[in-house]
Amino acid sequence: MTPLAAAQWMFDELQRDGYLDQETAAWKLLQQDKALVYTNANGNLGINPNVLKAFNKLAPTSGYVWSRSERGWRKRGNYDVPGKRMQD
Repeated sequence: MTPLAAAQWMFDELQRDGYLDQETAAWKLLQQDKALVYTNANGNLGINPNVLKAFNKLAPTSGYVWSRSERGWRKRGNYDVPGKRMQD
């Protein structure tokens, strides 16, 4: 699976469910191709930066945000800071 295909899968999941948990996505990507993920300094599974770069191009800032507290992506709410992708 290419980084672009992985990003498209992530975006499709986000659109379908309105939320995409990072840890769940990373584990599912690991099952497809080990090159799509890495183990970070804390020993947690992370998503390859190339996949995230492609994903960010697919997921418009106006419609989706990264929720730091939830450790996942979700649809933008009225309470979110306009124009910011990362929310608390």
